[in-house]
Amino acid sequence: MAAANLLALFDDIATVLDDVSVMTKAAAKKTAGLVGDDLAVNADQVTGFSANRELPVIWEVAKGATVNKVILIPAALLLSVYAKWLLTPLLLIGGTYLAYEGVHKIYHSLFHKKEKEKEKEELRKAFRDGEVDMKKYEEKKIWGAIRTDFVLSAEIIVLALKAVTENMPNASLAVQLGTLSAIGFGVVLVIYGLVALIVKVDDLGLKLRKKGGFLETIGDGLVHGSPKFMKGLSIFGTAAMLLVGGGIYNHNIEAIHKVIKTAAHSTGALEPVTAYALNGVLGIAVGLVALPLVGGVSSVMGAGEKDEKGH
Repeated sequence: MAAANLLALFDDIATVLDDVSVMTKAAAKKTAGLVGDDLAVNADQVTGFSANRELPVIWEVAKGATVNKVILIPAALLLSVYAKWLLTPLLLIGGTYLAYEGVHKIYHSLFHKKEKEKEKEELRKAFRDGEVDMKKYEEKKIWGAIRTDFVLSAEIIVLALKAVTENMPNASLAVQLGTLSAIGFGVVLVIYGLVALIVKVDDLGLKLRKKGGFLETIGDGLVHGSPKFMKGLSIFGTAAMLLVGGGIYNHNIEAIHKVIKTAAHSTGALEPVTAYALNGVLGIAVGLVALPLVGGVSSVMGAGEKDEKGH
């Protein structure tokens, strides 16, 4: 009897693992675009450190991203059971935040370019003179990257959960948990592994330079191409914020979804490209609305802090 029960348990486990494997593939397809955006955004977020601090910073962000998944996975499962109506409003808040961040970056690059360059130069000088508390500077950047990861991860987890419920409506809690865990923690490994490789490309180039011959040529290409690549990745990261932010509104507000679907369908073969572009336009629109609102709140909070310091 005991042997039969043990075999039955193994059979149940094998069935669950098989279902998790199938659902993970379905969820991976649904979230692939967001994972690409997440990579670009995070690579941009963790740049700007000295070479010897890049990997430690990425490690700290990766640990924070892992904690995000530990929080988000059970939260998504609980909300889907007890407060399903909350999922959409929370996603829209996250979409608004991403759209705001994207527009905020564009706004500053267009209208505060000189001020930004001045700030960078002052920061570089402060680094040289030892005026900057590097620990606090790193903590601020790390927290910003973890916060952005939280928003993007929430969208990835919810989309993965939707893929499971759509493809297997009667999926057990074990299958749902297994699929979300595979997607969530798999994303951490893939994204931060690639981010670590990306930020160390220039170091690889310097090492190849010393080898001579063809390897030296490759090394020169990597060293000279790395800054341009990182600049391009920064631009792509900003675009990704707008695309994801607009995409969240598109996929969670039926009226908007119908308008974008109809407009994209009217372009024929260009439908997928048009739909993606319209997500970006929508992200810009949401960000433009959020920009003065967030700026106003920040100003009020900043004024409150000044008043407290003045007393």
